[in-house]
Amino acid sequence: MPERRQVAIVGVGQTDFGALYADKNAQRDAYALGAQALRLALDDSGLRKDEVDGLLTVRIHYEHGAHVLGIPNPRVINALEGSGRMSGVAVQHAVSLIETGQADVVACVYGNNGRSVQMTYGGAYTDSPTTRYDAMYGMTSPGAYVAMMYRRYLHEYGVPDGALAPIAINNRRNAALNPVAVMRDEITEEQYLNSRYIADPLRLYDYCIINDGGVALILTTLDRARDLAKRPVRVAATAARGSVSNFYTSTDFFHSASQDVARRVYTESGYGPQDMDCLQIYDNFTPTVLFSLEGFDHAPRGEAWKWASLDRIARDGEMPVNTAGGHTGESYMQGWGHHVEAVRQIRGEAGPRQVADCNVAQYICASPIVTSHVLVGE
Repeated sequence: MPERRQVAIVGVGQTDFGALYADKNAQRDAYALGAQALRLALDDSGLRKDEVDGLLTVRIHYEHGAHVLGIPNPRVINALEGSGRMSGVAVQHAVSLIETGQADVVACVYGNNGRSVQMTYGGAYTDSPTTRYDAMYGMTSPGAYVAMMYRRYLHEYGVPDGALAPIAINNRRNAALNPVAVMRDEITEEQYLNSRYIADPLRLYDYCIINDGGVALILTTLDRARDLAKRPVRVAATAARGSVSNFYTSTDFFHSASQDVARRVYTESGYGPQDMDCLQIYDNFTPTVLFSLEGFDHAPRGEAWKWASLDRIARDGEMPVNTAGGHTGESYMQGWGHHVEAVRQIRGEAGPRQVADCNVAQYICASPIVTSHVLVGE
């Protein structure tokens, strides 16, 4: 086994989510969206397609994907399912392949035509001895399950109505400065509170968007990255832990799994919560941000709803969160856009939403597979 090599993200690419969303009648192909993102990521990295020797596809199948993407003979190839937890997992797989010398340049490619095919993320369920009973009571979507978790959180910690408003408002404020965001209109607390419930206690603005798009990441060795045109973003640490069952709930809000992942990424990277310049938090629904802040020691347990004030999580605040607009503002690319934003913040490429002196960013996903990376500019 070769000596473990350090890994950097050297290329990012994403489609124009807002422009795609504006054309409501277009029918799009997930593979074509992924291919567009890959071309942008390769251009961003300065690498050629024939230098890619590892390919990981997500939400698109690897066989047809490799053909469409023009990478038919990689040394390593695989596909992961199209769920949000897999964005962190895919990056971890890519890091492992490069660390161990199984590949030198890995492309992670994601394509999503959820809006074109009218994906609902609800109303159906995978039959099992437990989920069939859940379905009787309407528990057929992740949103319903997260709403139930948040109801428990409200009860356990005495949280008032409207506590999620700062998360939703902050996402929209950041999205307003993002030229590719879907939802670029800011919202007020009054608008948030007056919006309809989707799954009580979650309102309209607590839910992610359903939109089309593609995202790609290019990773290689840190040594090679130093010879490329742009500033390398080193993966200083990455870790994961499962918190799985037959349904999308966790009685402790994924806290115990998150604590284990937090301990490992902070120890391995040498950076702690206080060292982060921004957080990119997987937010399929806004309560997940609160669960993540507590699970990764950014906020005291049971107090993230008080900790995450608009002043603190704003792009010019103490701990900027989801600076591109997150899943409720920029797009729902199931965690992939968060990785792109982390890289761009560290490179200083975020334009009007740029966090001052950003050098260390953390990606967090609290879900049935909890993942986190610490990314550092070199």
